[in-house]
Amino acid sequence: MLNRIFPELIDNHYRGHKFALWLFYPITFMEVAISLTAIFARDGGAQSADGIPLNTFGSGGAEAVIGVVAILGLARLLLGSLFVLALFRYRAMIPLMYVLRLLEYLGHKGIGWMKPIVRAGTPSGSYITAGLFTLCFIGLVLSLRGENQENKELSS
Repeated sequence: MLNRIFPELIDNHYRGHKFALWLFYPITFMEVAISLTAIFARDGGAQSADGIPLNTFGSGGAEAVIGVVAILGLARLLLGSLFVLALFRYRAMIPLMYVLRLLEYLGHKGIGWMKPIVRAGTPSGSYITAGLFTLCFIGLVLSLRGENQENKELSS
């Protein structure tokens, strides 16, 4: 199992279940889209997706929150860039990318519990994030357990 997460050779040969590979395409798209929203949207998604009540802050406070969200969006865009690289050039890294995405989500939740943020209602972004977490978990399990058709033919 660890050999799939940390392969000796990082090449374009994907060794997991084919569905996990196809599942990685929409996950990658969403990762990049969310990061670009954080960077370029007027509120960075802080109010519209995350439910942070920016209108209750002073202008300096709201701008600071939007700036921090944009910086986090850049970090997420870099992770999304690794996802794109894995999809098109280094598919052996896909199980590792699933692990990184799940760790990022769990770290995000852990920090949120330690340092809670006041939100207005249930943010719409939380549903998207929970869906992505579920898809990543399924993708990780399939990428570690399944074999694609090519591997089955080689072992015959």
